[in-house]
Formats: sequence, structure tokens, C-alpha cells
Amino acid sequence: MCGIFAYLNYLTPKSRLEVLDLLVTGLKRLEYRGYDSTGVAIDSPDSKNIVMVKRTGKVKVLEDAILEHFSGGEYSEPVMTHIGIAHTRWATHGVPCERNSHPHRSDEGNGFVVVHNGIITNYNDVKTFLAKRGYEFESDTDTEVFAKLVHHLWKTHPTYSFRELVEQAILQVEGAFAIAVKSKHFPGECVASRRSSPLLVGIKTKTRLATDHIPILYGKVLPRSDSTSEFMPLEEKEVEYFFASDASAVIEHTNRVIYLEDDDVAAVRDGTLSIHRLKKSLDDPHAREITTLKMEIQQIMKGNYDYFMQKEIFEQPDSVVNTMRGRVRFDGNAIVLGGIKDYIPEIKRCRRLMLIGCGTSYHSAVATRQLLEELTELPVMVELASDFLDRNTPIFRDDVCFFISQSGETADTLMALRYCKQRGALIVGITNTVGSSICRESHCGVHINAGPEIGVASTKAYTSQFISLVMFALVMSEDRLSLQQRRLEILQALSNLADQIREVLKLDSKVQELAKDLYQHKSLLIMGRGYNFATCLEGALKVKELTYMHSEGIMAGELKHGPLALVDGSMPVLMIVLRDPVYVKCMNALQQVTSRKGCPVIICEEGDEETKAFSSRHLEIPRTVDCLQGILTVIPMQLLSYHIAVLRGCDVDCPRNLAKSVTVE
Repeated sequence: MCGIFAYLNYLTPKSRLEVLDLLVTGLKRLEYRGYDSTGVAIDSPDSKNIVMVKRTGKVKVLEDAILEHFSGGEYSEPVMTHIGIAHTRWATHGVPCERNSHPHRSDEGNGFVVVHNGIITNYNDVKTFLAKRGYEFESDTDTEVFAKLVHHLWKTHPTYSFRELVEQAILQVEGAFAIAVKSKHFPGECVASRRSSPLLVGIKTKTRLATDHIPILYGKVLPRSDSTSEFMPLEEKEVEYFFASDASAVIEHTNRVIYLEDDDVAAVRDGTLSIHRLKKSLDDPHAREITTLKMEIQQIMKGNYDYFMQKEIFEQPDSVVNTMRGRVRFDGNAIVLGGIKDYIPEIKRCRRLMLIGCGTSYHSAVATRQLLEELTELPVMVELASDFLDRNTPIFRDDVCFFISQSGETADTLMALRYCKQRGALIVGITNTVGSSICRESHCGVHINAGPEIGVASTKAYTSQFISLVMFALVMSEDRLSLQQRRLEILQALSNLADQIREVLKLDSKVQELAKDLYQHKSLLIMGRGYNFATCLEGALKVKELTYMHSEGIMAGELKHGPLALVDGSMPVLMIVLRDPVYVKCMNALQQVTSRKGCPVIICEEGDEETKAFSSRHLEIPRTVDCLQGILTVIPMQLLSYHIAVLRGCDVDCPRNLAKSVTVE
């Protein structure tokens, strides 16, 4: 949700037009996060003021406004040092409009401007405090109070450095945030910080940095004249810095980044970066490591596909292999998960396993619960993170809690993690983003290695999360003689999985024809049971979020307890009926539907003539072991939701009202 992108060049000549181009490109890379308005702020040609341009709608609208606004030749003159900030906003406080768009300013003179992700929960109290001191507010947002608070502190403490002013403001606000601030009073400087919302700093230099670590600094607020000693020189003269919510915005410029931790304050002054901690704790490291990103720019481009989601669906043969790469040794029937290897003995002694996530990540837990119960012989609880917190669920020191999140920043999941960690449980993170909050705050974990996922509707992350949990189940059962035949069966199926996914993807044209029959309907029921119930839930979610149709995933065993009342000759029904242990029960449900004049579309196994006889429309998938069926059956649902969305004219990659990374509750 929301996206921050800021750029600072020090002794690196760039015109303001070039800076604006960098800012707009950065915002385009963050579009997938979800937003409804945009804005940028740069210095005026005389460097004595700050110029802002804000628009509602897509980044393209902002880009057109910039071309119109900054057409003068004075903006093409090179500047040795400059800081520009930009933002994509997803509305929380105040409707989408230009006055609520970021950046927000401190006063009519644009003394301080700020961009902000997250929510300031005590903004009403701060707003009242500032209003009593003569400040007038222009927007309905919580963000504006931060800019005005910094301005108030600047007037009250004129000797404070820029970093100290922002620090003092942070200490007065509560909630979750990532911020970047610039000021005409402190030209060429930028201060950024985070708390429960992702933020990183990219560093680009002509020569390699003298160090791979930036020291963390502590101390009381000092007069500005004494504060230069806090900056540790990097022995570089020409340097560029990028502040961003996501690595995808900086990867085309640099692969050297620092992931900020909660309550880190990163400040750039005279071309030098310092990281200051608001509070010192015993477990704080002495430095922040500069990480080298493994991402390539091609991974965040659409290539020959029309949409990112379409590309990501068709990347799944490769993404599932990447999830298993270096971990599954098919020649020796062994699995090594390096991220949790040292904790396996402790996990085997636990009381229960808890799988906690939201949305698609929750469904991946539902999909693998049955196999985990079978191979670990432990109680397995699957929880929605928001409901888990609402109930104040009892957690014990011998519990093992898995937290599943594509972004690693999902607010509810992250809060549930901290809740369990405080109570002594072992925390295992399952994420797709190295350096994310869940990744850093877990005791151990598995990186699903699905590659960047830009489309808001998750596809390849789901199948990679699925496989990661299957691999964990196989590791847990490696020393159980009674389960060796079952393990070999699953390992053999995993070795064939990529080819089978390619076979399923060949159904694309057939699914597109099916979509033409369904896209004008108002509802779609998806039914199944056993290992395929999770596919019903995930398929229904994809249809809802992409097409805005009502859709419901129904446990086939519950048909007679209410849902059967919905079935008639006009209600679209899709049923998953495969040759697995619940086949007979699924056939019973299928007959119940057809006897009520329903004509379901069936997903079945290749060559299953008996099942196909119950409907004229069917999609056939390759046969695989029962616990991996959900990977093959979910792909037709992903394709169906994609094609229906296209036919209905929906924005496939950025569905309305939704964001890729849900960083607020």
C-alpha cells in the first residue's frame, strides 16, 4: 500500500528534468502496490523553494502534468546536489483528491515536505496541539500533521539538525509509518525513517564502497553545530541515494541496498549517509549491512505479455523449480532446507504447528494442512492473522508458528508474529522477499524464491508457498520408516511438476472460451473437498478480486447444509472432481448438483470418462499424487479469473480498492 520513492544526487550532475524522470519511473515500478493518487516535489530553479505537483489517478496523469508544468529551460540546467521525493497514495484518511495527495507541506512557504506510508494513529491529538499554535490544515490526512510538527520543532529549536528535528517529531507520533522528508531550510539533505512499514536505501557510487556496513549511531539530541561527527564518511565523493518502499524501484539503478529496521533514522548530509537509532536495545547490531540484490530488471518487466499477472501465471513452471532448486535432491530422495535445518529437532518436539497468514497465503496453509498432519503427526492449526489477534489466542512456549506472507510486510501477519514471539513460540517465516520484516523478525524460515510478483492478485507465490510447506512436511518425516513409501511418491511427483504445469497452461485457449460463457454472470460457485478445497477458496478469491463478480468457494461436503439452495439451471457452478480418496464423495456432490438442473464445469483428470459424462464442459489436468493436485487445479482458476477480468474490462494488475502489500490493519 502506498509507495515512496526519493532520489538524492551528490556531486553527480543531474538536471531537474532528469530527476523528475527518475522519480516518475520509480513510481511506475511501485504501481503494483496499489494507489489512487500521486505526487512529486523538487527544488525550484533558484533552489530557494520547493515545487510540488500532485494528481489523482494513474502515474501517467502525473507524468503528463509534469511535462506541462516543467517545460522551461531552467529545469534542464544540471544541478550538482538535489533531493526529489515522490509518492503513490492509497487513501486511508480523506478521499482521493489533489489536496489529500502526497507530498504534504508544513506551511505556505513549503519549508518542509513529507511523503508517508502507513497510519499515524494519534494524529488527531497532534493536530489539536498544532491548531492551538496557529497552524491551519489543508487536507484530511494524518500525514500533514507530521510536516507541520517538524516545522513547529524547527521554530522552537532553531539549532537542531534536520535529522534531529525529524527524530523529535517521530517520538511524538504513534502508529505505523515509513517517511521521507526534504526541506528548503536544509538543501541537499534527506531524512527517512520507518516503523512497521518497509523502507530501504539504495546506494550508487562509481567505485565500490570502502565498507559493506553502515555503523548505527546513538546519542542525545545535539546542537546542529556539533552533530557532524555522527556521519561516518564512505570515502566517496560522487554518490547517489535512492529511498524506496520496494527493491523493484531501485534495481535498475543499483543492486546495493540497506533495509532499514523499525525506528532507524537514515539521514544524508553532505553526501554521507548515517543511520541513527531512536532507542538502543541489547540485541541491536552495531551496523546495518549493505545487501546485494539478486533481482534483475527483466524480472519486473512484462516482456511479451499483456499483463504482469498473465506473465506470472505462465512463469510457474520455472518458479516452482526455483523454489525447489538446491533443496530437493531427487537422485538421493533428500530435502535440505538450510533456513530451518538447525531448528528441525526443536520443531519435532513441539506441541503443535500453527500456520498463520492472510488471503492467498492463508489458502496455501489450508492446502497443505492435511499433508502436514499426515507426515508430522502433530496437531496443525490454520489461522487468519486478523482473527487470530482478535481472539487473543493462547500461545505456548512449545508451539511452532509459521507466518506466511508474499511481501513479508503484511500488517496483520506481522503483528501476529510479534504476539507469538513475545509468548516464547518458535517463529518460522515463509516469505518471498529477502530483507522483509517477517524475514528479519523470524527465528528461522524458508524463502520461497518465486521471483518478483508485480500483479496484485498473487499467483506464482501461492504455488511456491504450497511447495515450501510440502518440502517442510517431507523434511519432518525423513526418519520415519513407515512413511518412506509416501515420501518417495511425493518426491517423484515433485520431479514431474514443472512439466505437468506446462501441460495445464496449454488449457489457456479452452479456459478463455469458458470465460466468454461466464463473464456476464453475477456469481460463480466453486466446489470441491479434501486437498482441493483450498483451490476452491483461492479460485473464488481470484474471481472476486480481479473480476468484481461474487464468487464462493464451497466445501462439497457442506452442500446439503445450505449451499444447495443456490443451485439451479442458471447458476454457474465449477466443480473439482479428481481420482483421490474423496472421489466417491465428490461424485455424490456432483450428482446432487446435476439433479437440481445444474450444469457444472468440471475439472477432472485426463481420460476420466466417467466424470466427464456428467457435464459437456470440462478441463482435464494430468494425474499426480493427491497432495499436489491443488497446484495443478489452481492454475485453471487463475487463468479463468484473468480472462473474465479482461472480458469485463477490469484492471487486471491493479484491481480497484486493493494493494499488493497490505501494510495497515
